Amino acid sequence: MTELKNRYLSLDVFRGLDVALMIIVNSAGNGSTTFSPLLHADWNGFTLTDLVFPTFLFVVGNSMSFSIKKYEAMGHAAFFKKILKRTALIFLLGFLMYWFPFFDDGQLKPLSETRIFGVLQRIALCYMFASIILHFVKTRTAIWLSLAFLVAYHLILIGFGDLTLTGNAVLKLDEWLIGPKHMYHGEGIAFDPEGLLSTLPAIVNVIIGFLAGKFIQKNGQNFETVSKLMMVGFALVFAGLAWDLLLPINKKLWTSSFVLLTCGIDLFAIAILIYFLDMKKMTSWSYFFEVFGKNTLFIYLLSEIFVISLYSINTNGESLYKWIADNVFISWSGGYVGSLLFALWVMITCWVVGYFMDKKKIYVKV
Repeated sequence: MTELKNRYLSLDVFRGLDVALMIIVNSAGNGSTTFSPLLHADWNGFTLTDLVFPTFLFVVGNSMSFSIKKYEAMGHAAFFKKILKRTALIFLLGFLMYWFPFFDDGQLKPLSETRIFGVLQRIALCYMFASIILHFVKTRTAIWLSLAFLVAYHLILIGFGDLTLTGNAVLKLDEWLIGPKHMYHGEGIAFDPEGLLSTLPAIVNVIIGFLAGKFIQKNGQNFETVSKLMMVGFALVFAGLAWDLLLPINKKLWTSSFVLLTCGIDLFAIAILIYFLDMKKMTSWSYFFEVFGKNTLFIYLLSEIFVISLYSINTNGESLYKWIADNVFISWSGGYVGSLLFALWVMITCWVVGYFMDKKKIYVKV
């Protein structure tokens, strides 16, 4: 637990907005009656939900732009110890989250069938690689490395597989490296949208978030900063849409075009928030999202454990999750509205915990 230092309001709100949306899209009361913007694209394409995870990585990079100053004063040994310790802890939390609730019908769930890669695991790996790169190289080199990662990933995808669910290079590497039992099965087959290979382009989301944060700190929160962020954002969106003609925008493969599109949108979003929150001081609405933004990782973990626990409790032959969704929300408001209300209930429940933590000045850092 720690006090918050060296933050700016727009970053906390941006992070909070993203976590709130992440909880909503992960907590649909009934997946078959969920409004389409709250669903991932089936394969190629893009929805609001597809923006959530890359934005999380972007704000991880943004936050790193504050902490990197402390790391510059460390020796290389101390730096690596700090980074690797944090990486291992976040990765372990993600692994334990997929293993939770650990027991099934009184038997310990087998580790041999527990998913290895996932959301927190990708955050951990991207944080580690981005930290090492940004610690050792200058800004210009980081930009060139980012471009090299995106081009290399494009070439690997088309050189070692196709762009289908069953024949892509991401799937092939994970099958060889960890095996199908350790992979995500939500697509109907063993395929992990947070697989090891597709972590390579995801590192770029963190690097661009870092460069944006560093630029904001250096140039201040003013019209020039906002306009430059928006111009670069427009350029990245345009580049992403152009690259889509060669390599489709695809969140599940985390294609290079997807990286540029999402980073461009994130630059637009942070520029708009800087204008309204830090420049115009229009903050009457912001506190709700600040609560999420100040304990991001903790609240995300809380939301996942809450949902998993609801699924794990049996009530009249069905999960408590489904019972609450059907009987408390969907029964009187209909499938689509009821599913949304259920997701909002989960989100508000987590917010209340975050609210009391903020009032007690409790901020959990990993």
